[in-house]
Amino acid sequence: MNHRPRYQQIKQFISDAIRNQQYAAGDKIPTEAELVEQFSVSRMTVNKALRDLVQEGWLIRYPGLGTFVTPPKAESPLAEVRNIAEEVRERGHQYTSQVLALNEQAASEFVAMQLGIPLHSRVFHSLIVHLENQLPIQLEERYLAASVLPHYLQQDFTQKTPNQYLSEHYALSSMEHIVEAVLPSQHAKDYLKLDAHLPCLQVSRRTWSGERLISFAVLTHPGDRYKLRSVMSLTVQPSENLALR
Repeated sequence: MNHRPRYQQIKQFISDAIRNQQYAAGDKIPTEAELVEQFSVSRMTVNKALRDLVQEGWLIRYPGLGTFVTPPKAESPLAEVRNIAEEVRERGHQYTSQVLALNEQAASEFVAMQLGIPLHSRVFHSLIVHLENQLPIQLEERYLAASVLPHYLQQDFTQKTPNQYLSEHYALSSMEHIVEAVLPSQHAKDYLKLDAHLPCLQVSRRTWSGERLISFAVLTHPGDRYKLRSVMSLTVQPSENLALR
């Protein structure tokens, strides 16, 4: 007879199913109501089991979508400017996007400073959620001076990312990345379908073509679904005072 608490039995059942690949990475597991019926336990017992599995990294919960087997984290190279649509497709996954805003604004003091333009200059603004297999992995908020690409607002950014559109018109020569761990705003939580206290990786990126500053973007990634990678070659100069042995 199994004398372990029922929530531990449910945990064992689900984790064994994941190990045996009955549930693959990214698969949705049964709902709480289905598990309550399957194991003849209270909803509180099922909820305890699922909370533990989330904390241990087996599962991830998306508000309004359900509970899924934790997928491998999406990864982007920190030292490059890549098209996120290409990254997703290279992983063999489906890429989609949702355009939340595409408009013209007067540059605020912060945006004007980032773009190196006068206060209240005309700027184009876009706010887009990028999704991998229908799960949000990046919230992109981008600004550029209206003179940089006059037809920016006429583009369909569900078919072509802003990164791709910019790259078709400018050869990017340099960039600046600032990476921070942040607690997301309420809007970011809603757009990225985040749990209440999940931290995010936020990349503030400025790109140049020659001497011209092209755009400023803030890229917000769910901390449990994304990682940034940087690989550098280091040249070590031997010291004149170092004795080789």
